[in-house]
Amino acid sequence: MPLLLTDADVAARLDAPTAVAAMRDALVAAHAGRLIAPPRASAVLEGGRLVMTAGHLADEWYGFRSYDTFGHADGEQLVALHDARDGRIRAIAVGEEIGSRRTGALGGAAVDLLARPDATTVGVIGSGRQAWTQLWATAAVRPVSSVRVFSRSAARRSSFAARVSAALGVPAVAVSSAAEAVRGQDLVLVATTSAEPVLSGADLAPGAHVNLVGFKQQGRAEFGPDLLARAGLIATDSPAQAASYDPPLIVEGAVRDLGAVAAGVLPGRSCPEEITVFLSVGLAGTEVFLLDRVAALLTSVS
Repeated sequence: MPLLLTDADVAARLDAPTAVAAMRDALVAAHAGRLIAPPRASAVLEGGRLVMTAGHLADEWYGFRSYDTFGHADGEQLVALHDARDGRIRAIAVGEEIGSRRTGALGGAAVDLLARPDATTVGVIGSGRQAWTQLWATAAVRPVSSVRVFSRSAARRSSFAARVSAALGVPAVAVSSAAEAVRGQDLVLVATTSAEPVLSGADLAPGAHVNLVGFKQQGRAEFGPDLLARAGLIATDSPAQAASYDPPLIVEGAVRDLGAVAAGVLPGRSCPEEITVFLSVGLAGTEVFLLDRVAALLTSVS
């Protein structure tokens, strides 16, 4: 029988360093052509869409993640892992943790590859699940010394700051504006549902690194052209996914493949003062990549 994992199982077994290391491996594998990761596909249904991402790691496994856009309060994602040798299902994960930790860990890999080595201070815009996992993974690759957080809800940003202090042991404060959250910070994490810019490029310190998780398309984006104008390097985890957006990405010009940076084929940051930006678009197959790692951990323990 395949392993069946819940969110509790994933949370207990998948720590940030393991998740980030897995995503770096996935980025390198995708760049080398070992991880086949086509853009996500979706079926339009009445009232929403059923979305699927799939991946195949050559000679090892293949699998998929499915989720919907119906907006159910108790809606769940499904991740399935097949053994490539015989097609058997090795593991299934039901819930949100694999998807959230995968996105956070890709962001952590981006911070590790693009941010200054001495970056320690973090500004967060957003206070939801994605904002948390971005910070969770960032703290695994940089010695975070302080956090400032802003979101539209005063209660949620205060709760987020309290969670940072309790779970990560890092001083954190809730602030009253996005500008206050990011000014002077080494690292900026933006994970919102806003279709309008919430981050101004003018507020970024020289040498800052920015992770962008939310909307990034023409006509709906959580950032504006002023941010891109200040950036010396813009990278993404999946050039194929980035090219398939409709409407297109707000970004014009060259976007670097983060996998090529991870593989050492392309350079990362060019100087301490350069502003770097990571566009998180979702490298397909990475949820399955993480499920494979968690399943291996559980199998080794048993």
